[in-house]
Amino acid sequence: MSTGTPSSTAQVQKSAEMSTSASSNGSDLGIESTDIKTATGVSLSPQQRVLVGSVLDLFAGKPTLKKLQLWTDDATFADPLTKAEGRRQYEAQWYGLKAAFSEIEQLHQSVTSSGNPITMDLKTRYKVKGVGSEQTIESVIKIHTTPSGDRITKVEDRWNGNIPEGAFAKVFRNLNSVVVPAFVSVPKSSEEEEGKRK
Repeated sequence: MSTGTPSSTAQVQKSAEMSTSASSNGSDLGIESTDIKTATGVSLSPQQRVLVGSVLDLFAGKPTLKKLQLWTDDATFADPLTKAEGRRQYEAQWYGLKAAFSEIEQLHQSVTSSGNPITMDLKTRYKVKGVGSEQTIESVIKIHTTPSGDRITKVEDRWNGNIPEGAFAKVFRNLNSVVVPAFVSVPKSSEEEEGKRK
């Protein structure tokens, strides 16, 4: 174990971790989904509200690097079409959602459990770009966090409560998680991301 002054890379990483720790609030990260509904008897801590709000923003096609800093580097995103493991794959999935759909409307959301995982019901309408085809998907979202509860380690999007299993589903999901990052551009910095919005 080395002692002494941390490298500049280590200092930047530590600064990023501190800026996304439990002291973060949604406005610091640009989180738009702040009206979080909860089932009767369910209450969320301030940090859980930040995590849920950021995930709702991602499902609404509003990814940012700041929001994705709430995820660990080795986190996983899984839905019936994809299993994205690691930052490169899951960031591409979220930015790909924004690229694939012309409209994304959240029709209903309600947090049903504040444990680990945090569980939420979500109903979303998607309209495919260029085609105009619409699909409404009802999901059970499971947000797994670090033991301290300050970062996301896994998000499962279970359509109608399920994620398909089996050899065919596994091959398709793994292929999608490798192909999408090759075609979807993820900003390399917050400055680059801001420049793309202008």
